[in-house]
Amino acid sequence: MGLDSLKGARRIVTGTKQTSKAVEAGKAAQVFVAKDADERILRPVLEVCASNHVPVDYAETMEDLGKACNIKVKAAMAAILKD
Repeated sequence: MGLDSLKGARRIVTGTKQTSKAVEAGKAAQVFVAKDADERILRPVLEVCASNHVPVDYAETMEDLGKACNIKVKAAMAAILKD
């Protein structure tokens, strides 16, 4: 899956807190992370994704991820929610 799946998703969340909450609650189907985001922010969420078996895909930049989410600001991470 790439950013195109994020663009076409019906339900998404953006940002570190919302993405982390979705993964912990078992609501995230896929997580997207920007490669240029701060490692201190990414590490805890990536660990939760690994323990909950949530696939992670990467965007080159936070700007690219924000555009894929159809928001006007940069995004460090986002998640597609399960139906």
